[in-house]
Amino acid sequence: MTDTSEPVLDVPPPALGRVVAGRPHTIGRFQFHFADQRWEWSDEVALLHGYEPGTVHPTTELLLSHKHPDDRAAVAGTLAAAVRDGTAFCSRHRILDTQGIEHHVLVVADRLFDDTGAVVGTDGYYIDLGPDLAEQRQQIFDEALPGFFESRAVIEQAKGALMLVYGLTAEHAFAVLKWRSQETNSKLRDLAAKLTHALSTLGGGPLQQRTQFDHLLLTIHERPDPPAPDATGGPGTRA
Repeated sequence: MTDTSEPVLDVPPPALGRVVAGRPHTIGRFQFHFADQRWEWSDEVALLHGYEPGTVHPTTELLLSHKHPDDRAAVAGTLAAAVRDGTAFCSRHRILDTQGIEHHVLVVADRLFDDTGAVVGTDGYYIDLGPDLAEQRQQIFDEALPGFFESRAVIEQAKGALMLVYGLTAEHAFAVLKWRSQETNSKLRDLAAKLTHALSTLGGGPLQQRTQFDHLLLTIHERPDPPAPDATGGPGTRA
């Protein structure tokens, strides 16, 4: 029997579909290979920058040229550090498409490994933090989350972590969680529980914690389920 307490994420409801897939450039994937400075981007990322898919080959110079002038130096520094140190990275900044339209984006990238385990590049996502997400949030609640409130606390904690780490609004943090749920075919409640449980494993200073969180966001679905709370609300074990 299907669990009806949460939406089945492989068939997203209408409002969620509009956030995740309705606008073709909402979320897109990219890879950057360090050795030959080779970029690959999905059709969604091409459209986000104003290009028809397949008409332009991305390069570092091209991508940096689309960054907002006030953000370009910081993004270039983040990218240079990723190449130098072989680390995951995240950047929230503005880009200008070919029509001069400004887009606020969140770029989250993890390390890309070769068959020997060596870091050879980055693999991640562009997330367009479009203005329509706020007005669609209520529709997502109405259509997709009839049993949400029983799980609200852990989801709110996960949202709070995303808001703190990436400087997102509540609406954008919720959209990022929903995106990871669909991308990994995981239930929102379970993904949020894994994320909040794993926060205690982050160590080091702020920079190290940020890098670890970037990796955590992109791999959290691979982690085991956290212990279920016992009858007193404290940590327990799953039956």
